[in-house]
Amino acid sequence: MAGDIKRVKTNNDLELKDRLVAINRVTKVTKGGRTFTFSAIVVVGNENGVVGWGLGKAGEVTAAIAKGVEAAKKNLINVPIHKGTIPHDQEARFGGSFVFMKPAAHGTGLTAGGAMRAVLESAGVTDVLAKSKGSSNPHNLVKATINALAELRDPLQVAIHRGVSVDKVFNG
Repeated sequence: MAGDIKRVKTNNDLELKDRLVAINRVTKVTKGGRTFTFSAIVVVGNENGVVGWGLGKAGEVTAAIAKGVEAAKKNLINVPIHKGTIPHDQEARFGGSFVFMKPAAHGTGLTAGGAMRAVLESAGVTDVLAKSKGSSNPHNLVKATINALAELRDPLQVAIHRGVSVDKVFNG
């Protein structure tokens, strides 16, 4: 898998910002009554090409978010960003969610919704056209978006592989 190559070691040098994507209240009914717990899906990133996601579960919302942030710091990947956008079209699927991303010109902005927007903002992508199809479950959308970003190829690596300049890769 392409994501294994792009793993980033967690260290204190990275200034990671966390974004809460979704909170889910889970009710367990037992003989003694109802027990409420919370699950939180969190995305962290340095807004400069490093992003990760995590899921935290706890009896309180703040504890669930804290656990999610710690889990996200263990799942960091590197994302190639070229002039504020992604280097090429990319699509990915996870479960019932399907995401499609397309590079956009500077000034276009981030046209993505919900969970995809949180992941792309955390990665540092400023201009992209994105669409999610199928399931809108935030868990699957985050995972599909992370998979798509992990499969992106760096323009410099493609240029070296083809034996041409980076400008030649983008302009044909």
